[in-house]
Amino acid sequence: MTNGEPPIFDRGDVVYGDDPFKGDEDARPWLILSNHEGRPFHGEQYIALTLTSKSWMDGLIDIPEESWLRGGTPDESRIVPWGVQSIGHEDIDFWQGRLADDIVDNATTALVKELR
Repeated sequence: MTNGEPPIFDRGDVVYGDDPFKGDEDARPWLILSNHEGRPFHGEQYIALTLTSKSWMDGLIDIPEESWLRGGTPDESRIVPWGVQSIGHEDIDFWQGRLADDIVDNATTALVKELR
C-alpha cells in the first residue's frame, strides 16, 4: 500500500462493512477467507464469513481471546460458518483486527462441510 492506495485485506483479517441482509445503513464484522493474488478481482472483492454476537445458534465458532492477533470486536463474537458472502472493497468501512490461522482454517473447514 503506497501513495494513498486503499489497503488490500488478507486471509484472517476481520473487517467491518455492509450487511446485505439488512438495511442500507447496517453493517457488521466479516472474516476475510480468500483474497488470492493472481485471481480476478484481487483486492477488489473478498470471500468472507459473517461474525455475530448471538450465541443461541448451533454450529457457531467461538473466537477465544487468544485467537485475536491484533484488534478485536467490541462484543464477544462468533463466526457463522454458513454466513458466506462475496463483499466488495467499497463495502468495507474499516479494518477491525486479525485472527490466527488455526481459527481461520477451522472456519474454512466448517464452511466446506456446510456446502456438502
